[in-house]
Amino acid sequence: MKSVALPLIALIAFAGYTVSVMVQAEQSLIEFGISLMSRPDTAQVVIDLYLLATLAGVWMYRDARQRGRSGLSVIPYLLLTAVFVSVGPLLYLVVRGVQNRKALVDASQQV
Repeated sequence: MKSVALPLIALIAFAGYTVSVMVQAEQSLIEFGISLMSRPDTAQVVIDLYLLATLAGVWMYRDARQRGRSGLSVIPYLLLTAVFVSVGPLLYLVVRGVQNRKALVDASQQV
């Protein structure tokens, strides 16, 4: 359960904060993104963020393949990452941790 706790807490906290901000926002997510990219200083931060998101996407894909899963299985996480950056990798870590725990329980019951 330890491997799930930290990403789960971060996911719940960040997703909750994101929802509350989006509900109160005075502009759409697209308008906000365009305004961020219109200035070099904020564009640099957005580009940096999406470079890290790309690295996380590559990691999720490789991790899924190493675990014997289809590369297509990470598409929902990649889509979430493309829109909400941190939510995709955090959710992937939570689901992966739950699956690991379930596999350990199943393996111990077979012995």
